[in-house]
Amino acid sequence: MSAFGRKNGPAGIKSGFGVARPMQGGAAAREELPRGGDQFPPLDIASLPGEAPFDPLAAPTSAMQRNADAMSRLSDRANAEHVPDAGPQGFEASVHKIKEQVLPRLLERVDPEAAATLTKDELAEEFRPIIMEVLAELKLTLNRREQFALEKVLVDELLGLGPLEELLSDPDVTDIMVNGPDQTYIEKKGKLQIAPIKFRDEEHLFQIAQRIVSKVGRRVDQTTPLADARLPDGSRVNVIVPPLSLRGTAISIRKFSAKPITIDMLAGWGAMSPKMATALKIAGACRFNIVISGGTGSGKTTMLNALSKMIDPGERVLTIEDAAELRLQQPHWLPLETRPANLEGNGAITIGDLVKNALRMRPDRIILGEIRGAECFDLLAAMNTGHDGSMCTLHANSPRECLGRMENMILMGDIKIPKEAISKQIADSVDLIVQVKRLRDGSRRVTNVTEVIGMEGDVIVTQELFKFEYHDEDDSGKIIGEYRSMGLRPYTLDKARMFGFDQPFLESCL
Repeated sequence: MSAFGRKNGPAGIKSGFGVARPMQGGAAAREELPRGGDQFPPLDIASLPGEAPFDPLAAPTSAMQRNADAMSRLSDRANAEHVPDAGPQGFEASVHKIKEQVLPRLLERVDPEAAATLTKDELAEEFRPIIMEVLAELKLTLNRREQFALEKVLVDELLGLGPLEELLSDPDVTDIMVNGPDQTYIEKKGKLQIAPIKFRDEEHLFQIAQRIVSKVGRRVDQTTPLADARLPDGSRVNVIVPPLSLRGTAISIRKFSAKPITIDMLAGWGAMSPKMATALKIAGACRFNIVISGGTGSGKTTMLNALSKMIDPGERVLTIEDAAELRLQQPHWLPLETRPANLEGNGAITIGDLVKNALRMRPDRIILGEIRGAECFDLLAAMNTGHDGSMCTLHANSPRECLGRMENMILMGDIKIPKEAISKQIADSVDLIVQVKRLRDGSRRVTNVTEVIGMEGDVIVTQELFKFEYHDEDDSGKIIGEYRSMGLRPYTLDKARMFGFDQPFLESCL
């Protein structure tokens, strides 16, 4: 028996694997044998077209340089000193200073109740002569530009959201984060930066927070220090006040584009490839059950709004959210919103309650803004009982983790069913998982489009249709990558065939 577990053959029969040769020593023998043996003769590198001789020292140079650059950036970050922001400067600072002097005298001459009935333009007209009187009393002379800026600031203070109005009117600002009266950050093009605004004091900021939440029937104070609300344009607002927030009132605003965003626009911005865009359009039109997964601020709601464009106008769509922020582009759309408990702790209406009620409202599709708990089971039941084309979003880092989170959310409730039955319900209900991610350069991309096929034992089986592969980043820090189609035949092709999109769907995935 040989060391490889095979019996040695009869004597005289040569091995079929190769021919053993006797070892030869000495310098002469080494000179006779060509490099690489008889089967692999050496290549003449110089004779190959377009090939340079290999330099063993040149290969590690780029890696060493990149390593040195990375360590240099790490050292700079460790030794950096953060200088606090000085707040508004220049023209803004001068207008802010004049406003502080004019506002108290202006309030003495204005009836707040009467002012609340006027629009901003009407109020500006009424204010103009009064402001001139106050400026004359204070012996201040302003040019025309300063007068207009002062009027706008004062009107925003009385009817709007004060310093936040300037940020809300900027279309490039996507997120506003107020960390107390002295610090406000904004997000522009995926990057955070300090905003040139400040509030008078904590009381001023708290009044603005109260003004935001009271418009949607919510309240925020020490007894209920947390509140979710929305602005008239649909932007999402979260407010947290002391004693939970140690720096003062904190306001987080997620702005949404006034112009509806479509899948073609996302593809044009590089968030997905044209083939991915075609596949997602077909998925939305063919009533696939879609789960959009991703982290905070990755663009889940934007993707959901874009997919809603593909819904047939004749379908009845119900949306259910904690704070209504979806802006569907359909005529037959009914938004529903949860209600928090009152001061006695009674009267709360949860997402699960609304999902159960929505089933009695003859919906064609049910769309959940975000699932966080046991209402996931109610949505899966709706998907599996004739409400094809339902969609939802949830927080997860990958499609596989998305499925695990759905299982865990159902188990968080009081539903007494085995985990295997939950996994089968998910596999039978969900057709597609769209994974979106905000990369470190600020760009938002669709990184995975994954199909849920079914069950194999106790495991949910999936197959990836599209994937974003990271390659490198350029000198400006922009990430370079490639959207790859995995070349697999989609399992949901039969569903697309019912709507006549089977051939385009197959071509987009191959």
